[in-house]
Amino acid sequence: MLADDVAGRLYSKAGHNRLLQATIGRPRGSIEYKHRNISAVLKGLGEDWIPGYKSAFNFQASLGEAVVRWLDRHPSWLAQPARRAMGPAPSELREEPMQWIGPPPTHSNAPPPDELEQMTALARKYDVAERDARNRALGRAGEERVLVHERASLRAAGRTDLAERIRWVSHQEGDGAGYDILSFDTAGRDRLLDVQTTNGWERTPFHITRNELAVAEERRSDWHLVRLWNFARAPKAFELRPPLEAHVSLLATSFQASFL
Repeated sequence: MLADDVAGRLYSKAGHNRLLQATIGRPRGSIEYKHRNISAVLKGLGEDWIPGYKSAFNFQASLGEAVVRWLDRHPSWLAQPARRAMGPAPSELREEPMQWIGPPPTHSNAPPPDELEQMTALARKYDVAERDARNRALGRAGEERVLVHERASLRAAGRTDLAERIRWVSHQEGDGAGYDILSFDTAGRDRLLDVQTTNGWERTPFHITRNELAVAEERRSDWHLVRLWNFARAPKAFELRPPLEAHVSLLATSFQASFL
């Protein structure tokens, strides 16, 4: 059903429920609620879920393990570039309106504490941030979308000259600059954009490198983190400015070992 939903194909939730009732002998309401539990697990894993099954939390750990096992057995679900990572074709993307950019998550709009704790624990246990960081197709598609948005924004402001000077640094020079895109504001000041993309919700954790943090500190007035989320469906975004510690909790996940 989720594959059909993402692809825009028709499907029947009621028919699926009836089939499961006949197969496993559980009542309609129980099956409906279990699908809502699955939505919650997928949300915690930074994945799509069926909007018609609103996330229901306090699910059993065994359900999370079962969903992860299914994803492990179907790697194409995470890797399909046409459906999940690339989004619209590049030719279509350039004709789209500018990217929606809204406010970042805050304490005031956080989910209930119990819900947030369960989501955070699930994402940490299965290292969702590392998975997104390794998904190069997803990262590249997100950067391209931001590149198109920046050019469109400057052209709309009458700064075609600046739009033509934007550089896709990570694509042209590699990942060592501490940001992905060199753009500009309408006054011509640098905008150093580090793009982080997920198919999940706005609070899905992400990885950031020591070098990116160093550049963010050195060039506080220029550096911006652009967080794209819900990318496989209807991409949304927000920006974070240094110091990042004012917005997120930075947790060391690995250490470099050097000989004494």
